[in-house]
Amino acid sequence: MQKSPFALAAGLMALPLLTTDPALAQKRIPKLPGYNECPLGYVNDLKQHCNSPIYYEVRPTNGKPCLSGWMNIGAGYCKKKTLGIF
Repeated sequence: MQKSPFALAAGLMALPLLTTDPALAQKRIPKLPGYNECPLGYVNDLKQHCNSPIYYEVRPTNGKPCLSGWMNIGAGYCKKKTLGIF
């Protein structure tokens, strides 16, 4: 039985949703509970999200320090360092 290209494409698009790592390259992230501001590099949309023109790989801090290779960008988020600087 041959699968349609649409079924294959839908399956491939669902793969990122199945990962256990909470870090994602995102242009739009939700404001975390307890924060009214947006992290560095993001602009407040005056609703419940923050937007950026650049894809950053971010993850919530969950109240803990950022992991090695990550930097705190505020508002409860860490960003993966690129080129070892930012």
